[in-house]
Amino acid sequence: MATLSQRGFVSHESDDDMAGKLGKPVVLYAGFDPTADSLHVGHLMQIMLLAQFQRHGHTPIALVGGATAMIGDPSGKSEERNLLSEETIQQNMEGIQKQLHRFLDFSCDGNRAIMVNNADWIGKFSFVEFLRDVGKHFRVGEMMGKESVRKRLQSEVGMSFTEFSYQLLQSYDFLHLSREYDCTLQVGGDDQWGNITAGIDLVRKLDGRAVYGLTSPLLTNAGGQKFGKTEAGAVWLDEQKTSPYEFYQYWVRTDDRDVVGLLKLFTFLPMERIAELEKQVHDEPEARQSQKVLAQEVTKLVHGDEQVALAVKASQVLFGQEISGLSDEILNSIFNDVPSSKVSRRRLSEGIPLPEALCDAKLCSSRGEAKRLIKSGGVYVNNVRIDSIDYTLTMESLASESMVVLRSGKKNYHLLRFR
Repeated sequence: MATLSQRGFVSHESDDDMAGKLGKPVVLYAGFDPTADSLHVGHLMQIMLLAQFQRHGHTPIALVGGATAMIGDPSGKSEERNLLSEETIQQNMEGIQKQLHRFLDFSCDGNRAIMVNNADWIGKFSFVEFLRDVGKHFRVGEMMGKESVRKRLQSEVGMSFTEFSYQLLQSYDFLHLSREYDCTLQVGGDDQWGNITAGIDLVRKLDGRAVYGLTSPLLTNAGGQKFGKTEAGAVWLDEQKTSPYEFYQYWVRTDDRDVVGLLKLFTFLPMERIAELEKQVHDEPEARQSQKVLAQEVTKLVHGDEQVALAVKASQVLFGQEISGLSDEILNSIFNDVPSSKVSRRRLSEGIPLPEALCDAKLCSSRGEAKRLIKSGGVYVNNVRIDSIDYTLTMESLASESMVVLRSGKKNYHLLRFR
């Protein structure tokens, strides 16, 4: 518990002596509803919390909510989710399972991580059986007193009975895992506190057993924006939804006021190393070394070493490093706001004089101006200065599968896309 508190994972605990309760290895769980085919960085808090527990000898259960995803958790939501089909949920679960394997060890001896799907037990109930065996142990007044329920009832959209019943299902999950896996701890974000305490009460009523809950704070950045959100939307763990380069850049752009806290939460770096980085934030903020380390560590966890190397190389392109060995996808991400034009690939195979290419890209208004600019050292191909007016673009000039990057001066870029 000392490690978790020191790193900022702990917000609420259901027992004053939680450290004592966790003095020996326990089984704990966190739930992930497969409402999309990928998790996003907003899920990282709970993923890393499970991973920290496993590294300290505890056994984590990752519950993928195949049943509860068909309803939708109202906690922290301003309106009801669209109901998903079983086929969509299955596809989403498969994507999430692959991502969780990057953080949790499902093959080690001893405290190997476990993955379960609550559709396996909730799906066996009939509606009448569930009301009889589970529903009768809940009091409507207590359920309506939960903050997540109260907020929704006071909103314009209100709450459907379907969503109202969600906490019964999550509570039964805790009961089932307590019985089947000796699970004694549920973790989640602060918005899950009502659901977690409902589960604690259900286990106590039916089995007379003490189980516990722990929640983590819901993160916002220094500007008050919900963590993991950008103008473009969520930052996903799936590289098809958020490219590794864009993912890396999200962390590089972290505010100085946030970076130390995120290093504690989302990396496994020793606290001594984080203290060194914190000092650098104060002493050399312009170097942004802490942000670079954060970006490298989190991107490595999610996408692997190779993608980190490519993301770092792509970032260096913005500071003038030679462009080579990158993909069209990465170049598109780097230069997404840069003007571009399509050129026949046959022209490239025949050779395009650089002055002609500069005119075609409208970086120069005439060949004479282009030649003068080249002679003065103001023209770059793939960030390499060209000082010969006889230079010709060929297939060897490609920086990626199909692109050449032209630059005049320090910041005037143009992408030539050869098709």
